[in-house]
Amino acid sequence: MSTKQWIAGINAVSAAVEHDAENVREVLIEAGAKNPRLTEIEAQARRKDIDVRRVATQALDGVVGNLRHQGVVARYAAAKTYSENDLQGLVEAAEGKALVLVLDGVQDPHNLGACLRSAAAAGVTAVIFPKDKAVQVNATVRKTSAGAADSIPVIPATNLARTMRDLQQMGVWIYGLAGEADMSFWSIDLRGNVALVLGGESDGLRRLTRENCDQLVKIPMPGGGDVESLNVSVATGVTLFEAVRQRSVAAK
Repeated sequence: MSTKQWIAGINAVSAAVEHDAENVREVLIEAGAKNPRLTEIEAQARRKDIDVRRVATQALDGVVGNLRHQGVVARYAAAKTYSENDLQGLVEAAEGKALVLVLDGVQDPHNLGACLRSAAAAGVTAVIFPKDKAVQVNATVRKTSAGAADSIPVIPATNLARTMRDLQQMGVWIYGLAGEADMSFWSIDLRGNVALVLGGESDGLRRLTRENCDQLVKIPMPGGGDVESLNVSVATGVTLFEAVRQRSVAAK
């Protein structure tokens, strides 16, 4: 079922209007605002027959609370929610080139939003994270992701370890990023069905998550440190775009 929700901020609303206009129900813009980007959003929304209203700042504050809205919010009906039951179809549709991002216990909504933004840019098949003990997709995540949270399959897993085992049964090879690993991330083949697993901000990969990886690898750091010392969104971008690089080279 679709769920109605508000998204806030120039980047998030602009992305929703541009890429998923059929699910944007209305756009509210601060009355009297002079930002040219707000004018662009208004014009783009009207071209796509989306209702636009100019309202007082207090009305915007009332919709999104303390979230910084930058003078624009949109009422959004997400087209689809995903569950573990959708994974098989998503992997099969990737035709041997599935790229799955697994996030084990990310707590900061800004980090999750940034990870989703990188995932969308890299063309991932799905992003999976646990339903418990991790931040879920909320208004802050949507704003930080600039619309990516609603443009790619995001799957909250009831049991992350079980979902990883299901991926393996589908022919997906799972690499976990861990600072103590012996193998370098740069030495692995990322061109087939691959899942990349990254841990949360403080504890890295949990024990069960580690045990369900096919291989642990590390990002070499000549300057010292290990993968846990990198911000999880930075590590996500590094690893996903190495996969993109390998696949683009192979396609030539």
